[in-house]
Amino acid sequence: MEDLNELKKIEQYVDQCMKCGFCTFFCPIYQEELVESSAARGKIFLTKQVLKGGQQLSDQAMDIIGKCLLCKACAVNCPAKTQVDRVIVGARAEQVRQQGLPLVKRLIFRHVMANRRLFGWTVKLASKLQWMIPGKQGKMKHLPDFLKALGQGRNIPAISSVLLRDQVQEVNPPWDSKAPRMRVGYFMGCATDFIFTETGLKTIEFLTRHGIEVVVPKAQSCCGAAIYFSGDLETGRMLAYRNMEAFKDLDYVVTTCATCSSSLKDYKVYLPENDKQRKEFEDFSKKIKDVTEFLVDVLDIPPQEFHLRKEFQGKTITWHDPCHLVRYQNIRNQPRRILQALQGSTYVEMPNADRCCGMGGSFSIYHYDLTKKIADRKVESVKATSADIVVTACPGCMINLADHLQRAEMPQQVRHLMDLFE
Repeated sequence: MEDLNELKKIEQYVDQCMKCGFCTFFCPIYQEELVESSAARGKIFLTKQVLKGGQQLSDQAMDIIGKCLLCKACAVNCPAKTQVDRVIVGARAEQVRQQGLPLVKRLIFRHVMANRRLFGWTVKLASKLQWMIPGKQGKMKHLPDFLKALGQGRNIPAISSVLLRDQVQEVNPPWDSKAPRMRVGYFMGCATDFIFTETGLKTIEFLTRHGIEVVVPKAQSCCGAAIYFSGDLETGRMLAYRNMEAFKDLDYVVTTCATCSSSLKDYKVYLPENDKQRKEFEDFSKKIKDVTEFLVDVLDIPPQEFHLRKEFQGKTITWHDPCHLVRYQNIRNQPRRILQALQGSTYVEMPNADRCCGMGGSFSIYHYDLTKKIADRKVESVKATSADIVVTACPGCMINLADHLQRAEMPQQVRHLMDLFE
């Protein structure tokens, strides 16, 4: 019999489930498949059976547990407050403990993503080859069917010709040359560093204009979300300590990626092996702020200081809540306060704005057909607003929304909130 170390750590959350099935009303996957194993209740029941039997997690069991967006829609609506995300990550960690990582994931997680220099070099090499992928609207590329690992027919944004880290200084003083109000680290995140560099540049510019010294440490690494959510807690801890060291001695750490801010805050949730580590991760999490949270709750910038860029004047804007912002961090009102204050545009609330778009990181690589079905519901919500621009705060959501709006031949732009300001 297996000792099931990682599963035993989350046994308390397994036992919380009342089997009421309330989760089925909120799970985007269950709503498409209508299969019990798609919902949290089914996955928790399966995990409980493994715990009772003291057996290995089978490949079939892991296929079921792996089919989860980790959107937390079930968890926040659970009457018993079951932490379903802890159960899913714990089960994945148990599989890694028992079987190790598959070769491809081991290479990507531990030898590419964990090595920022090699990661950047790999991305730069990919940028030299992307001319071979046929282009579509704007910077989007249309992936041919033979690139199945990235999803048949998926539209993805082009890699930047110059990575963000190569465009910015490590220390960026305030514009007015006065003593800075505070020293803030900017956590770029992978997508902003490699693809959405304009968002990063505008964020640094906006903060320095408002009296902030912005530090962009070259030693920062990937936030680790894709890694530790896949069950590789060992590499996740290594990245956590690397990022904590890179951003020490700063007042705050700000990021423009909802997944990154959530991941950095939640080192304390998923990664501690002992009380000492938990305390270290908790202390670090107190410094982490999503940029919308930082602008509203920390800087308290007056509404009149948000100036809309000319290209967006007269446009109708709507907002999509990233799962990692609204459910993981409970950040809902801050971005709306900013958008509603912008002079020169009209804000329209999207129906089901907080419904998952279906991205889920690597979920959309392995289950792209299911992602498309989930995203189609979001496309209908966008259509109902008649908006010109869909605004969000997660590069992953931006990629997925842009992909599916193009599939639906809809004209809306997808932009990060920080892209809107002069």
